[in-house]
Amino acid sequence: MFRKNVIFSCVAICLLMAGVSSSVAQESAMIRAVATVLPSMTIIGSNNLDFDYVLPDVRKSVDKTAIGHAGEWIITGNPRAEITLKFDLPDSLRSVRGSSAMKIGFTIADASYDDGFGAGQTAPAGVLNPYTISTRNLGWDGSMIVWLGGTVFPTRTQAGGTYVGEIILTATYTGN
Repeated sequence: MFRKNVIFSCVAICLLMAGVSSSVAQESAMIRAVATVLPSMTIIGSNNLDFDYVLPDVRKSVDKTAIGHAGEWIITGNPRAEITLKFDLPDSLRSVRGSSAMKIGFTIADASYDDGFGAGQTAPAGVLNPYTISTRNLGWDGSMIVWLGGTVFPTRTQAGGTYVGEIILTATYTGN
């Protein structure tokens, strides 16, 4: 019996030492998964592209530098974030009273922007082609202003009244 107790004790000590030695040899470390969500970007249409009064058969243009008449959007988001700008442009304006239409057109130099590196609407930071998707960076303060001009082409028999069309500017973070 003594011999069984000694053998049992030796086996128990060996098992205990095996358990101790394996737990001493284990190491662990922790890392964290981290993601920073950019603040939501906002875009506000702050001024309509306003042609004011138009005469039949006399085309009329509004320049992108025409304060109070050029279309204007204000974009705010993450400072210096890269964004894309995409215009959805109508090819005509529709009469609010009926089914009459009036052609509207844009040139590749009819849009501009200022990201804080220009001198405002009359001396912006750069020109945008409203027919292509442009990639730019928001300013150091996270803002950008975009302006758009254009031309309307009333016909000789253009019906009187107010004509409207939607112009949409979409700004999207690129992730860069």
